[in-house]
Formats: sequence, C-alpha cells, structure tokens
Amino acid sequence: MAYQPISDYGVIGDLHTVALVGKNGSIDWFCVPHFDSPSIFASILDDKKGGYFQIAPCETEFTTTQHYLPETNVLVTHFLSDEGVVEVTDFMPVSPGDESHAEHMLIRKIQGVRGSMHLEMRCMPEFNYARDKHETELFDGGAVFKTPELELLFSTPSELVQVDGGLSSRFVIQEGESTYFVLCELHDGIERSETINAVEIERQFEDTVAYWRKWIAGSTYSGRWRETVHRSALVLKLLTYAPTGAIVASPTTSLPEDLGGVRNWDYRYTWIRDAAFTVYGLMRIGFTDAAADFMTWLEARCGELNHDGSLQIMYSIDGDHELTEETLDHLEGYKGSKPVRIGNGAYDQLQLDIYGELMDAVYLFNKYGSPISYDFWKHLTRLVDWVVDNWRRTDEGIWEVRGGQRHFVYSKVMSWVALDRALRLADKRSFPAPRARWQKVRDEIYEEIMDKGWNDEIESFTQSYDSESLDASNLIMPLVFFLSPTDPRALKTLEAINRTPAKGGLVSNSLVYRYNPEHTSDGLTGTEGTFNMCTFWLVEAMTRAGARDRKLLERARLTFEQMLGYANHLGLYSEEIGPRGEALGNFPQAFTHLSLISAAYNLDRALGHQA
Repeated sequence: MAYQPISDYGVIGDLHTVALVGKNGSIDWFCVPHFDSPSIFASILDDKKGGYFQIAPCETEFTTTQHYLPETNVLVTHFLSDEGVVEVTDFMPVSPGDESHAEHMLIRKIQGVRGSMHLEMRCMPEFNYARDKHETELFDGGAVFKTPELELLFSTPSELVQVDGGLSSRFVIQEGESTYFVLCELHDGIERSETINAVEIERQFEDTVAYWRKWIAGSTYSGRWRETVHRSALVLKLLTYAPTGAIVASPTTSLPEDLGGVRNWDYRYTWIRDAAFTVYGLMRIGFTDAAADFMTWLEARCGELNHDGSLQIMYSIDGDHELTEETLDHLEGYKGSKPVRIGNGAYDQLQLDIYGELMDAVYLFNKYGSPISYDFWKHLTRLVDWVVDNWRRTDEGIWEVRGGQRHFVYSKVMSWVALDRALRLADKRSFPAPRARWQKVRDEIYEEIMDKGWNDEIESFTQSYDSESLDASNLIMPLVFFLSPTDPRALKTLEAINRTPAKGGLVSNSLVYRYNPEHTSDGLTGTEGTFNMCTFWLVEAMTRAGARDRKLLERARLTFEQMLGYANHLGLYSEEIGPRGEALGNFPQAFTHLSLISAAYNLDRALGHQA
C-alpha cells in the first residue's frame, strides 16, 4: 500500500497501548502489549515489510469519512460508494474500574448501512518490527499467530484464507447486516474455545463507550472551544499508561520532522519536562485524579535519584532508566525517512530545565491537588541542592540538540523556576530548607539571565548566552512568572519572535518555528517544520500580554483559531507542520495537546474578562 499522510490517521487505545487507524481502513501501527513494546503492525514505517490490518471495499471506487463517537475514543470509518455505505467501528476495550488490566484487544465491527458492498479484510502481522518470523494456525472461528515470545488470537465468523503468513477474507455486507474481526493477545486467561462472539462484542462496545463518556464528564471546562479542549483531554488519556500513570510523549517512533531526513526519534517514553505542563493542563480542566496518577509516577522517579541527586530527562513508562537507542536498518522509514530508531539516546543528556518543570509541577499539585509528603520533600531538597551546585553548567537544552552543549537561556530560566518554586513550597508548607542559600542562588540566576541572555542589538532574549539566535522557548518566561507579560523585555522578545523568518523572526503565517536551523547549529542535517507546541505558547504569551493591549489579545485569538485549522479531521495534532501544511513528526503528540488546553483555558478567560 502507498503511504498515507500522517494526518490521515485516527488513534484508539486501552490505556496500555494504541493503534493508528487510517482513513483507508488500515491499522498501520500497533505495539503489543505496551506503548514501547515491539510492533505487530508497522507499515507506517515500511509499507512493504511493516505489516498491517486493513478492511476496505474491494470491487468499487469509494470515498471515506472518519469521526469519533461523541465524547469517546471509539473511532468510526464510513466507506461510501455507488454500491452502498458501510460503517467500520474500531475500538480497544477499557476495563471499567480496573484500568491497570487490559486484554490488548482490537475490535473491528462492520455494519451495512445502505445497499451492499464487497469488502476485503487482510491481517498481515509482522512481529518485532518485522524482524521475527511467525506461524499461522487456522481453526474453526479464527486463527492464532505464534512466535516464541507472543501469541495473538484472531476471531471472526467470516471464512478465512491463509496468505503469506497472514489472513484474508472477502465478504459482502448487506444493509442491516454486520460482522466483526477481533485480534487480541493470547494468554492463560483466554482460551481458543472462548473466541469472542457478537453478544460479547456489543457488551465490550457499550462498556467502552460508557467508560470514555464517564471520564470526560469529569471535565470542569465549559468555555469556548469546549469540544476541541475535550478532544485534547481524551488524547492525553489515551497516551496514559494506566499501571503507572505515566504519559508517553507520543505513541509512535521515527515519524519524520523532515520528510526524507534524519530527524526521526522514538517518543514512546515519558519526559520529566512534560510534568508541569501535564499537571497544569489536566488540573485546570478538572482532571485532578489523572494529574495525581502522573504525580505518583514522578514521585517514584524522585525516589530513584542518581547518586549525586540528579534526574534523568526521561524514563520508560515503567520507570526503567536505560533507553538504549538502536536503528532498524531493514525498515525504509516513513516515505523513505531513515533511520528508523527505537530507544532514545538522549536519555542520558544533561538538560537543566527539567528541574524547573518538575518543581513547578509539584508546587501546582501541592497547591491545587493534594499536599505532598515530607518524604517526597526530602527527595526534592536533594534535587534542588543539585541545581544550586550545577546550574552554571552548559547543557543540551530543551530541544535535545546533538551539536554540543551551550548555556541555553531556557535552561537557566527553568533553573530559576526550580529554586523559586522550592522556596514557595517550603514557605507554604513550613518545610525545613536552606532558604538563604536557595534564595541567593535564585537571584544570581535571574541577574545572569538578564545580563547574558539579553541581546541589546536585536532587543530580545536569545537562544543561548552571547548569541544572536532567537528561540521560541523564551516565550515561556511570562508563563512561568519569570517576567511580567508586560515587561518591556518580554514584549520586545515577543515582538522579535513574531516577525517572519525573512525579517529575522520565527513566525510564518501564525505558525512558529522553535528556532532557525540556518542560524544555529543543532548537530543535525536538514530542516524541520513549525513546532505546534511553540505556536500555542505564542498564543498564551500574547494572551497574557493582551491584558493591557486589546490588539495583542485579538491577535492571540486569530492565531489560535488559525492553528485549530491545522488539526486533522479528528482534531489530532502531530509534533510539527510542514511547508505545505502537512503533519510532520510523531503522532499524536502529547505536548501539542497539553499546550492547546493551556492556551485555550487562558485565552477563554482573558476574552471573558474583556467582554
């Protein structure tokens, strides 16, 4: 099959893993049993070798539409042709009341809506990123795919034919008729004789719909763009690993930031950096329990500090520390974008900003969620003391550059945040702390940023000390209260970033580049698209500055509305947007949806105050 645009996919999941379902009816990405497990279907990374599971019309021209059942993560695809209309409903059952347990089951219901249609199902698994051979064993009512490490049960009332190690079935669906295909992990709790029947599928469907609707009903957000905000919240819940509360940055690996280039990374892990944005975004719209689950994961990591009191920048969803990076040279990559990577070699980089984001998350949760424990505080004091001793070091920065360490301004700002929030938390809870030492260093960081991070010639904060390069991450300054949003330096930086690249800025048609690769060395070849998270940061920075400038507030709203137009047909975002408006990078992207929620919340509040 030809590669589908990244934006042509929807996502379903069971809080352990997800599947990407194309508008063409093909599941092209699915890892079992967890987000970071080896893939079963990966044709999104190699359309010939990767494996897929497709249901589609086979004897007629057709068009498709795709939508989620309202307030759920249950995906519906319609095939429309001169023959008739067929509906395919895809979902992964979620266990109500026991999210930590899952059967890792893909259910595909096919319903005849009008007329009749000839369809073909092809299930072509390729285990372990298409590296492992498997056996296929047919039996009445289904089949089993077998490898030494994993067995998958395939159930259907349709007649199956074995083809090239996979399964095929051709059938006709009449109006009012239905059938189904189910793929799930075979283990001691499931016997072949217990193949799923139509009654069980309907029960699973109703339970899953009820689960998602009950969960999203916990939202307290009722402002503008409510459906958009709720879709982002549902995406974030899909990217949550229920047993630990961790949220993956994205459920995919190696979808390119530069089509045909090398900027391809594995995002199926949890970054400490996401902490503050996750806690803030979820708690702002009422999902305190989800924020608490993630905080539990964070506290566990703080109990595993390195011997010197430092943290890694990312961990696995289970908390594993080693994420060794390797390339899969046998896969060609999405549309030829090599290399395909699994693991992430940035896990042992030095990125000083993570301490600020972590401390901000803890401070917010202690304030709006539940008070933290004394034992947690003791871990945090070790961490803050490490920042005191190490903030002057160079690092790789938020963008995880591979071109050498520098004094990144964003890293220094977040080091200031770490100390500032630690002091606030200590005072709020009357915790013991070396306040005088922490305050002295906090103020030293502030003054150094103002001295070395500001460039008088371009009238802006820069990417790193003694640099003339802009960086969109500096939009965070007023968001974390390092500067007032109306401070002249904050406004000048906002103005500089808001210019077009041709005029030295980072904004193109309301979309924001994180930096200009032509003006700063990041150690990689090629270019990249605009960064969706940075666009939402721009919206929020303009929103806050717009409290005293109606024109800025109106510009923030226009930018936000324009950005909503770059979501795909289901309201999902990847990491970046390419020069033709196409989705680039891993998909869907948690950070994008987190920043959307934050921007929408603050923009809606500001517009309300202006009414």
